[in-house]
Order: sequence, then C-alpha cells, then structure tokens
Amino acid sequence: MLLTAINYIDRASLSVALPLISSEFNLQPWHEGLLLSAFFWSYALMQIPVGLLIDRFQARNIIGIATVTWGAFQALGAASTGWTTLLLTRMGLGVAESPIFPAGAKLNSAWLTPNERGRGAVLLDGGAPLGTALGALIIAGLITLFGSWQIAFVIAGVGTMAAGLWAWRVIRDHPTEHPAVNAAELAHIQNSANLGRKPIAAERVPFRTLIRDRSVLSMFAGYSCITSVFYGLLTWMPSYLHQTHGLNIAAMGSATFGIFMCGFVGELIGGVVADRWRSNGGSPNLVMRSMFSGSALVAAICILGVAYSANTGTAIALLCVALFFIRWCGMYWSLPAILGEKSKVATLAGMMNFFGNIAGVIVPILVGALVQYTDSYFAALLFFVVMALLLALFSCIIDYRERGAR
Repeated sequence: MLLTAINYIDRASLSVALPLISSEFNLQPWHEGLLLSAFFWSYALMQIPVGLLIDRFQARNIIGIATVTWGAFQALGAASTGWTTLLLTRMGLGVAESPIFPAGAKLNSAWLTPNERGRGAVLLDGGAPLGTALGALIIAGLITLFGSWQIAFVIAGVGTMAAGLWAWRVIRDHPTEHPAVNAAELAHIQNSANLGRKPIAAERVPFRTLIRDRSVLSMFAGYSCITSVFYGLLTWMPSYLHQTHGLNIAAMGSATFGIFMCGFVGELIGGVVADRWRSNGGSPNLVMRSMFSGSALVAAICILGVAYSANTGTAIALLCVALFFIRWCGMYWSLPAILGEKSKVATLAGMMNFFGNIAGVIVPILVGALVQYTDSYFAALLFFVVMALLLALFSCIIDYRERGAR
C-alpha cells in the first residue's frame, strides 16, 4: 500500500503542477492531454511483459529495482526545458512503475486466504486514492513552500528512491521465506488457500483458453471502466476545479486531498464489508456483484450531479461520495487470484492492468479534446457517467467463485 501510494504521489505531481507548467511552457489543452497520457503509453505496454517476468522471477527484486528507477525519472522531470522532454520523463516513469500492481496481485495470491483477499486487494489498491490525496497536498505544499514545481519533483523523486531500498529489505515473495511467520500461520495460509480447490494437475488451463473466458474478458472490460473514471479524475480534476470553480493552487490541493481521501476510506471499508459478508456465508457472486454494481451506480449518479452543479461545495461533496463508492472496485485486484491458477496470477493481473491502462492513454487525450472543443467539462463528466454504468454491467457478468470450487 505504501509503494502504491508513492506511485500515485508521483503520478499526481504532474496534474497538480500542470497549471504552472502549462503557463511556463505555453501549452494548449491538447498538449496537456498528451502530457497527462504519456505515462500510460509505456505503463500499459509494459504490463504483460512485467507480469510474465514476475511469474518467472518473483516480485521482491523487481519491485526494488522498479521503485528506485521510477524515483530517478520523477526527479529528472525537474530538468525538463519544454513539454517534449517532460513527456519523455513521464514515459520513463510509466515503464518503471509498471511492475507494482502485478507484483501486488502475486503477493496477494501467495500470502492471503480467499476470505482475506478482498481486504488485501483494497490495501494494495487503496494506495491509489491515498497517494493521489497525499500527492495533491504534498506537491501543492512543496510548490507553495519553494515557489517551484521543479524542486517539488526532485524531493518526490529522492523520497521514492529511498522507499525502494526499504521495500527490497522488507518484502518476501512467500510466507515460507519470512522469518516472522510461524508454523501455525503458514499452515493457516496454505490450508485455507487450497480449500475447495482441485489438485493442481486437474486445474491446469491453457492460457489461450483462460483469456477467452467470459469472466476474464468481463474483468478486463470492467477494470477498463474503473480506470476510465479514476484516471480521468486523477488527471483532469485539479484543472476542472481551477478552471470551472476558480480554486487557486492551495485550495485545489486541499479539495483534491479531501476527495481522494474519501476514496481511500471507502476502499478500505468496502474490502472489510466484502470479506465479512463472505465469511458469514454470503455467496461470492452475490457479494461481489452487489458491491461492484451498486457502488458503480451510486458513483454514476453523483458524477451526473457534478455535471449539473454550479456550486463549488456541492460539486466537491458529490465527488467525495463518488470516489468513496467507486473505490470499492479496487477489489478487482483480488480477481486474478480467483480466476487464474497461481502460476499465471501476475500475468493475468498484468493483462488486466494493460487493458485498464489503455483507458489511461485514451481518456486524458479525449477529455482534453472535449474540453477544448466544448469549452467546458460537461461532456467529459457525462463520459465518466457512462463508464460507471458500463462498470456495473460488466461486473454482473463475472463468475466470482474460486476456479477449483466450480
């Protein structure tokens, strides 16, 4: 969760600093859209390769190397002399950050039992709204303190590199490798993880068959809808608050912090509710379909309200509620362990993140074009409403039962 939070602090830094960067480099909205999407070009393309690497070489070393490298690219962004060089550093950041979520899904599969995976998934994914919230506050604070977005980028990058070295020291790929795990804990993890599953030899499924599965395809589509909404808000919400409601850099940072902190709290609550519901006898399909589709519908209604709201306080409050509920869908990160066998978890997670981050490539550019063409954010907000409704639909198609128990 900490690494994911740092991951999103570094992603959010550009969104928070964009009004200053845009003025300094004399950017048009389509330039801004390209800059905001550049991270996702390389990030999305690397998802399947890093998933394969993690399944083969495990998570710990890859996580350590990746975190130090993305910290270096974050700091290098401060040396940019124009939007082209800044774009290149954002692409490098995307390559280096790409292993974190597939590695997290792999660790979720190795360390947690089926009734713990909901909380595990939201702890991993909860770093996204937490990091976005903290990023808005930290980066805006550093810019205000030093009067320079460049210094803010350097401080963020150096801090990330230190976190990468620390992570390599504490992470272990499997409970058997951790000196603090006792025999009873290890037996609990292994016995619970195997409960209800068929023997390994009987559950082998060719990968080409797995990726044609209706539930797997719906997982890819649903996660793409999640990221369309979240990345759209991540990249453009600060500019929306600044341009539509007139918030300055400090007020914009505070509002963004509050909105995404609501998403973080909502995500943790959603994971606890789902795991307790399942532990108390709720069927996986009833629990997950109710929570995913219900939360997506609430978010759609709230974002629609934002589109028609002229009051700043009302718009911020509705965005808080929307993020609180749609972040329940962070539990999608438990699905690769449910739908795929252990040897393919990181690869399947990488594919899910690949499709999800194609939205990260398209949505910032699309929103920039809509804003420039319509001279408002109304059409962009309606697009987010449609994506939330499609998320509810695709989430109802997935079969959430453990593969071996079907």
